[in-house]
Amino acid sequence: MWTRRQFLSRTGVAGLSIVAGTRALGKDDEDTLPDGSAAKNMITPAAQEAIDRGLAYLARVQHNDGAFGTVQYYGNVAVTSLAALAMMSGGHQPGRGAYGDNVTRALRYILDQADGGYLKSSTGTSHGPMYGHGFGTLFLAEIYGMVNTQPLRDQLRDTLKAAVKLIVDHQNVEGGWRYFPISQDADVSVTICQIMALRAARNAGFYVPKSTVDQCIRYVKNCQDRDGGFRYQMQGGMSQFARSAAGVVALYCAGVYKGPEVENGLRYLMQFKPGSTGVYRQDVQMHYFYGHYYAAQAMWTAGGHYWADWYPAIRDELLRHSDHSKQSGCWQDHRFSADYATAMACIILQIPNNYLPILQK
Repeated sequence: MWTRRQFLSRTGVAGLSIVAGTRALGKDDEDTLPDGSAAKNMITPAAQEAIDRGLAYLARVQHNDGAFGTVQYYGNVAVTSLAALAMMSGGHQPGRGAYGDNVTRALRYILDQADGGYLKSSTGTSHGPMYGHGFGTLFLAEIYGMVNTQPLRDQLRDTLKAAVKLIVDHQNVEGGWRYFPISQDADVSVTICQIMALRAARNAGFYVPKSTVDQCIRYVKNCQDRDGGFRYQMQGGMSQFARSAAGVVALYCAGVYKGPEVENGLRYLMQFKPGSTGVYRQDVQMHYFYGHYYAAQAMWTAGGHYWADWYPAIRDELLRHSDHSKQSGCWQDHRFSADYATAMACIILQIPNNYLPILQK
């Protein structure tokens, strides 16, 4: 395990000046900003134990070819990328850490799936391959500064450059993205995957046109409802938790840190603070892990009371529902695989580590 300073210096991302978490701070935020030791102390011993079990579970179920996912989701690019990001959130990187080899194997698998710049597995189910492409591109961008072996780094650079180009080239006229790499309609859920991937790539030194970002901002703002939440698409529909969390993070990733859209979005999300209804919200809320993956990032970037209130609530809810009884260490999701749910839960719980470049403050 590495300290945050050691991790940044060894991964080559310490010098990045444009990061997703960067924001202007008021005095009130400075007093409560979740950073350094104060943030790490939020990962309680019980939470760290659950994280350790979760990462061990992921290592056990990784396939020989480096992929993650089960049954119809075997080899899914998004699931594989998220599992590797969960390990990286604990400070594990290629050649370093207990799960460094697992991360490297996942990287090689994702690179092998690249068809030009398109990251799409030839096996398994994918509910819209651009989801996988977005998460895959995010993973490649996050790991870019951590790979030192030249042949692998060259392959990673070329694949990432092509993956970014595919996203940029297939933005639709509204400013968003949809399930497939065609420039037709768009939705907030796929759009957040693409703009977050582009932000990570930009952080890693890859060119992203300003016009692409500006059009994305316009699209996301046009999807916001009067209640502060976000609709799935510009026309019709209603605000819901998961898509609203995605909308706020999309604005952050596009460089919008202040303004009524952000503040109204955060206020909307606070209605869904874990534990506020006394039930495990996965039972009543679709896309539970997906929504909380983005909500936790939104609150982390917002800082202040948003993060101070949100993280302990989601931490404790996740701890109550990890699979303690079987000692498997996993989390379950009623729609997708345990690999996916466990990866998402581990990423959420490890946000205070501040190891992933996309979350750097």
